[in-house]
Amino acid sequence: MATTHYLTQKGLDDLNKELEQLVAQRPVISRAIAEARDKGDLSENAEYDAAREAQGLLELKISKLQDTIANARVIDESRLGTEQVQILNKVKIKNTANNQTFEYTLVGESEANFREGKLAAATPIGKALMGRKKGDVVEVHVPSGVLHFEILEISI
Repeated sequence: MATTHYLTQKGLDDLNKELEQLVAQRPVISRAIAEARDKGDLSENAEYDAAREAQGLLELKISKLQDTIANARVIDESRLGTEQVQILNKVKIKNTANNQTFEYTLVGESEANFREGKLAAATPIGKALMGRKKGDVVEVHVPSGVLHFEILEISI
């Protein structure tokens, strides 16, 4: 069963662009394989083995991207609300143990970037926040134990 990938329109456009770039590399790798094959005995040709491995990795990346794009669901940002946490919401939370505050935008896995404050909705914190409201205290089970966060603000 295919997994649905939630994306913004920009995220989908970025994936399509990346796919185009990867597909454009196919002829380059094919040429490298052909050149290595022309050099003789394939059983002792490290250059040939490396080119074949590069081709395999490229095809795997292309396949994964095609799957993500085929199962993508673009989120209509104009229909987002702030009553409860949903994907593409910006959520300000406070760790109740140390009163540290964080602000994250919940996104699909392919758009997650912790440095930019984009947290995948599929992470333990993201899952715990989804569907909750401002003022709720959520319990998050992480490998290091249990954390409690209070939702301070939900915005778009």
